[in-house]
Amino acid sequence: MIFVVLPAYNEQKSIPLLFERIGSTFRKFPHDYRIILVDDGSRDDTLKMATLLKETMPVETLVHPVNKGLGEALKTGLVYATNLAGNSDVIITMDTDNTHDPDLMPQMHRKILEGCDMVIASRYVKNGRVIGVPHLRRFLGRAASLLFRIFFPITGVRDYTCGYRAYRATLLKKAFQEYDNIFISQSGFSCQVDILLKLRRFKPFVCEVPIVLKYDERRGLSKMKVGKTIRETLLLFFHQLFTT
Repeated sequence: MIFVVLPAYNEQKSIPLLFERIGSTFRKFPHDYRIILVDDGSRDDTLKMATLLKETMPVETLVHPVNKGLGEALKTGLVYATNLAGNSDVIITMDTDNTHDPDLMPQMHRKILEGCDMVIASRYVKNGRVIGVPHLRRFLGRAASLLFRIFFPITGVRDYTCGYRAYRATLLKKAFQEYDNIFISQSGFSCQVDILLKLRRFKPFVCEVPIVLKYDERRGLSKMKVGKTIRETLLLFFHQLFTT
């Protein structure tokens, strides 16, 4: 089974196309899957759109009555998926704004079957690139990845901030057992780095596959507040630097 965890905040415009693309991927790659969408206090029809698609796709919805941030939405979805998953299952996280290509999922799944504990869709490996990403956001991603690669290296990891990832279910089970409720302690976009740093202690075998991040295909407005993300990432960096 493949569990696809989708944190969503005001993504009513993105969901129909994204779900169509996911369905197309699994029609070409016949495999049991379940979509777990976490509606993080959306003020639009995100939940309504996902609920309508339950009639034709294996979709489950979890709801935060108020917006709690990406980290909390990921935590809710990952806890739910991890509790459902068997040891041989795979859990994939991806953005809900159509910037991540679902057709990468079969390749990421295959990497897990070949022995990887975690697979990251990376912008910083050969054939990976970004299209339409604002310069400041592009700089932030590169700077953060470089900073953490220097001070907190993880073999096989170049992209510390991309949220399109596949996890062996047993790795996440181990992490939640070890850290419990503080496995994901960052509420904002820095949660992606937080997850990697927590998993680092288990010495996972991590692989990367190239992604073409198509920011120009995003539906709706970006949810990232650049200043807040920079501040949270730096605070996380210094906290790790002085406590490990």
